[in-house]
Amino acid sequence: MSIREIIKSQIIGALGGAEFPISSPEELLAAFPEGANTTCRADGVEVTAGEAGKLLILSDFPFKSSEEVAETIVTRAKL
Repeated sequence: MSIREIIKSQIIGALGGAEFPISSPEELLAAFPEGANTTCRADGVEVTAGEAGKLLILSDFPFKSSEEVAETIVTRAKL
């Protein structure tokens, strides 16, 4: 799997217990198991939910699924 696929699957997994839709950046961070400190790692690349959240803009919300969150983040991070 590529770094993109690994990070994406880790984001989806971390949001496995989240209730969607998620309407704000604050709701999204709260949905991660360790909040902003939730960390995804792959092949020397490390990204926290807090860092990933900085890639999002208000018009991205609401998110309807963990897959949508993950795809948006990995695309914006250019992974």
